[in-house]
Amino acid sequence: MTGILAWLSSLPEPLLYGALVLAAFAENIFPPLPADTVIALGAFVAARGDGSALGVWTATMLGNIGGAMMMYGLGHRYGLPWLLQRFPALFPAGAAERVTARFKTQGMLAVIVSRFLPGVRAVVPPLAGAMDIGAVRALIAMALASGAWYGLVCVLAFRAGANADVLLERIAGQQRTLGLGAAAVVVVVLGVLWWRAQRRRR
Repeated sequence: MTGILAWLSSLPEPLLYGALVLAAFAENIFPPLPADTVIALGAFVAARGDGSALGVWTATMLGNIGGAMMMYGLGHRYGLPWLLQRFPALFPAGAAERVTARFKTQGMLAVIVSRFLPGVRAVVPPLAGAMDIGAVRALIAMALASGAWYGLVCVLAFRAGANADVLLERIAGQQRTLGLGAAAVVVVVLGVLWWRAQRRRR
């Protein structure tokens, strides 16, 4: 994590946003990539410079939705057997079957909910394409889920970066309780990201 943070900190703002686009895009193709962590650290770095939370979120959404719709297109054109052969990392044991069952019983709600679940999030776009769910409907559902999740990640991490100096001063000074409370929020966010990464690896 420190290595990623150092690398992101070395990038000028346009390249920082570009790195976030690529990380969010690649997550749809190679799920073990810790895209959530990269996005959170990118927002933290952006807050320490001249970046904005909106800029980080926009870059993330462009990459994430772009990658998701590319995989949707491949699933729609070539079908599930081809996907299983070409992108085995996308499909943990039983993931395709579970998501397919949700699609059949819950419809578009399953597309939205499944995009929040570690381990199956990357399965959703190609399966939606393979099951011939409409492209516009799938796009809207995935954009809603990704927008909400990454909006939360970007805002919390950006605020942590913007207030890092204040937090350190408060932790070191008399207002220790408030500083530790704010630091705890950051720890919880990073802990959730770590947990999602561990679940995804399993």
